[in-house]
Amino acid sequence: MILDVDQVRARFRERFRRDARIFSAPGRVNLIGEHTDYNDGFVLPMAIDRRTYVAVAPRTDRRVRCYSTSFPEQVEFTIAADLSRADDWSNHIRGLAACLEREQFRLGGADLLIESDVAVGAGLGSSAALGVAVGYALLAVSGQMIDLIDIAETTQRAEHEFAGTRCGIMDQYIACFGVEGHALLIDCRSLDYRAVPVGSNARVVICDTMVRHNLATSEYNARRAECEMGVKVLASRREEIVALRDVTLDELKWARDRLPDTVYRRCRHVIKENERAQAAAVALDGNNLAEFGRLMYASQTSLRNDYEVSCRELDLMVEIAMESKGVYGARMTGGGFGGCTVNLVAADRILEFRDLVTSRYQEECGVRPHVYVCQGAGGVREE
Repeated sequence: MILDVDQVRARFRERFRRDARIFSAPGRVNLIGEHTDYNDGFVLPMAIDRRTYVAVAPRTDRRVRCYSTSFPEQVEFTIAADLSRADDWSNHIRGLAACLEREQFRLGGADLLIESDVAVGAGLGSSAALGVAVGYALLAVSGQMIDLIDIAETTQRAEHEFAGTRCGIMDQYIACFGVEGHALLIDCRSLDYRAVPVGSNARVVICDTMVRHNLATSEYNARRAECEMGVKVLASRREEIVALRDVTLDELKWARDRLPDTVYRRCRHVIKENERAQAAAVALDGNNLAEFGRLMYASQTSLRNDYEVSCRELDLMVEIAMESKGVYGARMTGGGFGGCTVNLVAADRILEFRDLVTSRYQEECGVRPHVYVCQGAGGVREE
């Protein structure tokens, strides 16, 4: 269900007895380029029309009072650079406030009400949408200058320190810079990007397996460590190699007997996925949806076999898509071990696709999936 901004504003007034400004940031779906961002690579995400909303009003002290409609308890803390982690849902907000303070932003206190229609744990960038929306809101009501790159990088840092996930910058970046009707090809080293139009005769459809990736943080960090192990070995051959972004397949073949098989396969996925992401942007530019779909399926195979972040339910969703008429391509999206698939479907086949996925998946898994069409959305903003 898409949220109504006026209802968010009314809920804030009911709880805090005053008026608020409303800010929002989008979730995202990554069309291709998975687990490449923390390897300085290329990604092709699209901000989606599901958003996290933050209603905010400034306070005269340094207290922050946070309420989320997703949790029963209200959380309070005082802004400081040395804030510690908490055993509650507010870690992302506490971490962001602490990191902004360290970056010499002088924040004032605030009352916050948070509501979101970005599914949590589904691989749709819900944490980044929350962090970016809150960061933008706190800076705005504190009268601070706002630089979107600063917000993206500070939100990423808070994720590392307070949530314990050593994520790349893709989710935070697309939440800041999303462009309506487009995906963004992002160079995660230079942070340059270009907008890539999604074909008008096709739609991006998200299929939620309803499986939540409880292993994601530990396994995500393990994959990153494996990539770093590969880089360390490969850099002994050529000192210019500082990330897998710098490695060719020929160089990886040289290291075949110098790397554990698991590490070799992790590296192979990242190197080929970087190539696929760049080729996919070219395919979309030319409206070559068949080629784009082929690259999506190749990505899924690599994520399943080489990177080992898929699961039975994700594989089943992709198999159903492959059997469906009018589907150009499908793959898992996000960190893996559950969550969603992203599908590129002909515009005139959407209802047929949705009905097939819903019935087949429910028959085999006993769970009714969420299936919805999404549009390319803009980045963080004041409503």
